[in-house]
Amino acid sequence: MSAETSTTGTAGSNGSAHTTSARDFILPDLGEGLTEAELISWLVDVGDEVHVDQMVVEVESAKSVVELPCPFAGRIEALHASAGDTVSAGQALLSVAEVGADLSADVNTDSGAGSDSGGANLIGYGTSEPKARSTKKRSFGAKTSGSTAAHAAEPPVSPPAAAPEPPVHAAAEPVVQTAREPAAEALVSPVSSPIVRKLAKDNGLSAKHLPGTGPGGIVTRADVLKAIESGTTTAVPNNAALESGDRVGTTTSAREESTNRDTRTPITGLRKVVSERLTQSRQEIPEATIWLDVDATELLDTKRALEARTGEKYSLLSLVSRFVIAGLKKYPIINSSIDTEASEIVTHGDINLGLAAQTPRGLMVPVVHGADQMSLRQLRDSVSETVGKASTGKFSSQELTGGTFTLNNYGVFGVDGSAPIINLPEVAMLGLGRIKDRPWVVDGELTVRKVMYLSFVFDHRACDGAEPSQFLTFIADCIENPISLLPEL
Repeated sequence: MSAETSTTGTAGSNGSAHTTSARDFILPDLGEGLTEAELISWLVDVGDEVHVDQMVVEVESAKSVVELPCPFAGRIEALHASAGDTVSAGQALLSVAEVGADLSADVNTDSGAGSDSGGANLIGYGTSEPKARSTKKRSFGAKTSGSTAAHAAEPPVSPPAAAPEPPVHAAAEPVVQTAREPAAEALVSPVSSPIVRKLAKDNGLSAKHLPGTGPGGIVTRADVLKAIESGTTTAVPNNAALESGDRVGTTTSAREESTNRDTRTPITGLRKVVSERLTQSRQEIPEATIWLDVDATELLDTKRALEARTGEKYSLLSLVSRFVIAGLKKYPIINSSIDTEASEIVTHGDINLGLAAQTPRGLMVPVVHGADQMSLRQLRDSVSETVGKASTGKFSSQELTGGTFTLNNYGVFGVDGSAPIINLPEVAMLGLGRIKDRPWVVDGELTVRKVMYLSFVFDHRACDGAEPSQFLTFIADCIENPISLLPEL
């Protein structure tokens, strides 16, 4: 395998490497101590012309999903990573050649090509010394020959013409062939589109080991779809395994791969951060859980009356959020966090309400900052906007930090209750269960009411049972009799 360099290399007929005037766009410093990100998707492809500050790639850090702009203009010559790869700060993402540059001419590698940073507007843009690509992947499959970067850097070329078949009498003579000879390289088809690679990977195929029908033998989307329809399975050839450094005999056969239905998903990115924080929370916090069943009939009636009077929509979550804010003002110890280094309980003056949300990226807790300063209408709009973003999971870093208390509405999943794990460094979390018709006693008579369960988990280091119980019963009273909240407003 040829090593990746800060300029794109192509092999000449004599085997020597030629470098071009391409400049590498490296992954910038994403801030907050983040050193790596997962590449979600490319917004450009090899051969596209880009201008300064054009968005070219979407990456996911442990905090958020962001689109990154290219710091210089030119033509995309190579993409050095695929969707699903984990890339490190300072690692080359793509190579850009100046439009009109002679891509086949030899240049002095010490000439400083690409030393300027163009229109970079984030820390860390520009060229870099050679960096080894990260090998972290979303799924563990058979190893393939060469890295994505190496194949992306090579411009599509027509496969070498097949060598003429030797005479019959020469068949008995041993044929010595290395992994670098054209016959071995012809086993790998060029694939320039990350979308094609992802489509193949999602269906258990290796795109670069499918026959390509595109220009120069490139594997296209149609080729992958054809292989999927025909039930084709692709195993890595032994030559490819040799080229990637594997030992002979370690490649799994196509039959063995087809019978292995296990899927391995690396714990990376947001999932890794969530796992670490929840593990730390469970190990560190002496938590306790209390719960109440609550008659929500009056709350639903109040919601309908409010909407009829104003002509506006109000979600139950926004109304309960208003009750929670009033409760946190009444019992401020619940709106606290633990500073373990200083061994102190920090009672916060502001209420930043976190809303636990299930997103395509995983569990996230976006925060409504300054919720205690908002009117009911402002709070409704902020909650609605936050919940709306959960469908994509694209929150900024600021929206995911600074929470002082978390509200978890797991009733949307059709469950009655839960004992949630506290969101560090907070000291409590309120969970809302589903609302369901249940038998209930009202004024000594058995009737059917709209009933929900409230569960409350708290950190025993911050408080004992009195304040959490008082807080929970206050919220329950507000739900059962919303007018009782008026004196608190």
